[in-house]
Amino acid sequence: MVPIATVGKPGFLHLMNTIDKRYNIPSRTYFSRIAIPQMYEHTRDRVMLELRDVEHFACTTDLWSSRTTEPYISLTVHFIDKAFKMRSLCLQTAYFPSEHSGENIALGLREALSGWNLNEARLVCFTTDNATNMIKAAEINGWPRLQCFGHRLHLAIENAVKCDTRISRALGVCKKLVGHFSHSWKKKEALKKAQRELNLPEHGLITECPTRWGTKQQMMERILEQQRALSQVLSENRSTRHLVPSWQDIEVLESVNKALKPLQDFTDALSGEEYVSISYLLPVLRLLNIQTLAADEEDTELTCSIKTKVLGYMEAKYEDPATQTLLNIATFLDPRFKKDYIPKEQWEEISLRIKSEMKEAQPAVAISSSSSVGAAVSGAEAEPCQSATATSTKRMKKSLGSLLQTSVTSPSESSDHATIEAEFNSYILIPKIHSEQDPLAWWGIHKVNFPHLSKLAEKYLCVPATSTPSERLFSTSGNVVTCQRASLKPNKVDMLVFLSKNL
Repeated sequence: MVPIATVGKPGFLHLMNTIDKRYNIPSRTYFSRIAIPQMYEHTRDRVMLELRDVEHFACTTDLWSSRTTEPYISLTVHFIDKAFKMRSLCLQTAYFPSEHSGENIALGLREALSGWNLNEARLVCFTTDNATNMIKAAEINGWPRLQCFGHRLHLAIENAVKCDTRISRALGVCKKLVGHFSHSWKKKEALKKAQRELNLPEHGLITECPTRWGTKQQMMERILEQQRALSQVLSENRSTRHLVPSWQDIEVLESVNKALKPLQDFTDALSGEEYVSISYLLPVLRLLNIQTLAADEEDTELTCSIKTKVLGYMEAKYEDPATQTLLNIATFLDPRFKKDYIPKEQWEEISLRIKSEMKEAQPAVAISSSSSVGAAVSGAEAEPCQSATATSTKRMKKSLGSLLQTSVTSPSESSDHATIEAEFNSYILIPKIHSEQDPLAWWGIHKVNFPHLSKLAEKYLCVPATSTPSERLFSTSGNVVTCQRASLKPNKVDMLVFLSKNL
């Protein structure tokens, strides 16, 4: 995203003049004060209109500081529309100068939802990282909260590797190697030459980002890939020979890489916004347990230790009863999994919970149509009633409309129970779909056959498994608040990020 001042630069003016000499480019003031605010208001109205009919939604949020150290709080909303398409919208990247306490965050988020006319009662879940202030904010507002899978996995890995001196030494060697080759163009050229001689891929070294565990694994993997080329370049100079990784360091890096590399795919897969992700959590945890992090005969002692610590940490953090219930229901409503990953001892409780919610989620079509029938008939009889005497009004029997309304909208409990039981059992009995198929596309086709369950699917499958959508807003914000645009006002930052994500 280029600065607005671009419209006044000679190169851009020359380009537009070449395209069309008759076109007069408006000034930067016009774009800043008129065009962008108008576009923002138009897009905001469209988003408000889209949110008006949303029955259930989920949110993600996070805090961030810009290049100018100005604090912002992000908010994204996720829901499934009537066509059973996953929708993800950016609501705000708001300036947040208050202290980042749980109380202030809770108030700010509540005001944000109110500003978009979103009813808190329709909020299914809030996905956040595991910061104490975020946890407290959710508790203050009384909102269900799901911990971000990506952040939880990051903490699990950090917890598994932080206390081992062998790993600390090997990582230190990797960082020194990356720093050495990053600050010298001569060394980079020498590395490329060695790569060509040894028929190795001409890849550069990867720098670790402390907040992203995946970069740590990628850094180690790249060092292992380029080990021979690095040794050849470093051995040519006596002053750099001490940087050559020892065989002990290589063994440690191989052990750590073997344990962590398979986990990268799970983080990437669960970070999407355009497809269902929450129903993957239980299957992923099961897969981690029986395959990915299971002990292997060829694993070293260090690899086994890392796997055990990561798995134990992940399982312990998802033992919360409310989280377990949320994950069980979401998994059941995914036609790829149904009850396969729900523990047997929890199945009876979960099935009763689902049937109870099915009863509450009566299809609104029948209710609204019957209400309109009753209202129409009652309205037709209103005029004769007004002309009757007071005595005849007291003795008047119930209208036909009221009888119809009562009989249609208040069916017997036994009939309701039979309908719900039949729908519930039918859903269980039909074959599961392939794991690569889209569950929302399936629900879009079969919502007529399962009217109660489709309402629950619309409610629960919209919850994102990670808070990545909010973090993506910060990546967009970083492209807006650049070194050349460090003086942007917070309200302008909010407008530009909003337009960038929602246009």
